[in-house]
Amino acid sequence: MDDLLTRTRDRLSRNAFMLYNHMELESVRPDRAVFRLDIRPESKNPFGMVHGGALYTLADNAAGVAAHTDGRAYVTQTSSLHFLRNQAEGTVRAEGRVRHRGKSTCLAEVDITGGDGVLLATGEFTFFCVNPDLMERRLRESRLPDSGRDA
Repeated sequence: MDDLLTRTRDRLSRNAFMLYNHMELESVRPDRAVFRLDIRPESKNPFGMVHGGALYTLADNAAGVAAHTDGRAYVTQTSSLHFLRNQAEGTVRAEGRVRHRGKSTCLAEVDITGGDGVLLATGEFTFFCVNPDLMERRLRESRLPDSGRDA
């Protein structure tokens, strides 16, 4: 297994929300990632179609993993996702591709397609580059009682 795939799978193993929603990484290479969701009853909205939040999460993961392929750490800063169609059964895929990398941001585009290749949604995500050590420290501090935090 190549180093990028190994590092990506290791990082994704800590993404509880993605795992809870049964989303899987299909492929990753520099500046590109593909995720899939096999539609399950818990993936659907009350009308029996894939929930918009599931499609958004799939898109965020695909675009985010594409951004992370440079080895830096990112969080979603802004996004725009346009829902065009939907489906009730089968598999949906999201392909994220980096369009631009800056010093502190990364712009990625994403397309979500259904099992027959029809475009279901499309959008863009901007990611902000973060310092992972600082993020870990802030996470630890947020778990402390209020009296243990610095003012």
